[in-house]
Amino acid sequence: MRFIILGAGRVGLRTARAIKRSDHEVVIVDTDEVAIDRATEEGFEVIQGDGADESVLLEAGIEDADAVGALTGNLNANYAACTIANQYGCRTVMRIDEDYREDIYRKYVEEVDQIIFPERLGAIVAKNALTGGNIRAIADIEQNLQIVEFTITQAAPMRGYTLSELELPGESRLLAYGESEESLRLPTSDDTLEAGDRVVVLADSGKLDEIRQIIVGQSSRATPGGA
Repeated sequence: MRFIILGAGRVGLRTARAIKRSDHEVVIVDTDEVAIDRATEEGFEVIQGDGADESVLLEAGIEDADAVGALTGNLNANYAACTIANQYGCRTVMRIDEDYREDIYRKYVEEVDQIIFPERLGAIVAKNALTGGNIRAIADIEQNLQIVEFTITQAAPMRGYTLSELELPGESRLLAYGESEESLRLPTSDDTLEAGDRVVVLADSGKLDEIRQIIVGQSSRATPGGA
């Protein structure tokens, strides 16, 4: 697959690296010479120019691209690029600069397939690092939807129970389960929760405290073997 990434800054370059590691073709578009030199040194194909300019996107191969990630810090440029990319049948992902805009773009902007606000996930990661413990945010899906990993402790209310007995609040869903020090896998109803085991939940952000109390109890401090 071929991907075009607009912006060789922190978000854009990290995304490009992840795509490249998955053996996909990726080209980066940017105007900043320092960013261009950095991306070029890492072996990326780079086009110097404004990604909101259709001629630049054509030079980057938008006619053959599967998706465009407009990941610059310029919201107007990101939106323009996605509008152009949409006309070429590309999947579009747009970075926004304020989370309050998310609902607006999701509701009214048909040209954009996915909205991302990297700073929100960054804040979640920072909180995890600061608080430690047995709760770890894996991904920020939407404004109020997260994928979170919980580690079972000795004091966890659900320790010793099977997953068939685990009832999550609201629309939360159990996605994966892993025994202590083992890889995550699809859960089964007969899996039993023991200290050190992990469960991955798709959860409404407003239900996280309730889910935490059900799975790991009141304390959020780490225990040996915790995440």
